[in-house]
Amino acid sequence: MAIENDSSVNEFILTGLTENPELQLPLFVIFLVNFAATVVGNLSLMSLIFLNSNLQTPMYFFLFNLSFIDLCYSFVFTPKTLMSFVLEKNRISFTGCMTQLFFFCFFANCECDVLTVMAYDRYVAICQPLLYMVIMSPRRCSLMMFGSYMMGFVGAFVLTGCVIRPNFCDSNIINHYMCDIFPLLQLSCSSTYAKELVSSVVVSTVVIGSSIIILMSYALILFNIIQMSSGKGLSKAMSTCSSHIITVALFYGFGMLTHIKTSSNESVDQRKVFSVFCTFLLPLLNPFIYSLRNKDVKLAIRRTLMRLTVS
Repeated sequence: MAIENDSSVNEFILTGLTENPELQLPLFVIFLVNFAATVVGNLSLMSLIFLNSNLQTPMYFFLFNLSFIDLCYSFVFTPKTLMSFVLEKNRISFTGCMTQLFFFCFFANCECDVLTVMAYDRYVAICQPLLYMVIMSPRRCSLMMFGSYMMGFVGAFVLTGCVIRPNFCDSNIINHYMCDIFPLLQLSCSSTYAKELVSSVVVSTVVIGSSIIILMSYALILFNIIQMSSGKGLSKAMSTCSSHIITVALFYGFGMLTHIKTSSNESVDQRKVFSVFCTFLLPLLNPFIYSLRNKDVKLAIRRTLMRLTVS
């Protein structure tokens, strides 16, 4: 994709989260600690899955990829956000802005697809346990992940293409801490109706499609749970799904709040706050959600700590 700008704008200025100088240093420290914890948390979970044989299953293969996506996702925004707290003007080149937008769309779409695949995995595990290893074979799991990354790439390519060629006005100030689609389109001098329509269709297709699959998977799981006579089976089914349900609820909940389009400045600031939850807190929380509520991960942590202690 050739990145060309039809206007004289060669760089943008990101306003960041706040212009209050008293909040700059505390926020810098908070976001730096958040970034360090996100990197450590996701790398630790990936290492546990890779090193422990009892975690070499389809469920943890998808969880490994989810942690990898969250890890990469955090690198897309955090460096520029941290710079916004220490620089008077946080500048980003046109090419850098488009690159950030592309990877934002790519990893967000990939996470959406991986969460969908994980819902299908839980359906097969609970509703067809005897055929689980046949249906969720290593080859099929790899193809699912490859498809998730490919759909993420195509979605990011189309969404970034909607922003690459507008005629920007003289203003190059983006009222955000990152390069997002709608804040960028607000700087355009020409009509953005078609571009906004295409963006909305692409995002809606991804969200609605994945939501239908997730809801259908859990509807079938719920139907299967109702038919279970064993309390032990019911407890096991709930424990295997609870972490994924929490992750999906947070991801889609804050995602919808972030992208509800309103015109007031107060609402724009609220969207920034909701966006912080999506871009900074969720990549941090996911490893802890799956670790604290998962017996297999807890066991793997104990085994790994014992190995390190003995050695």
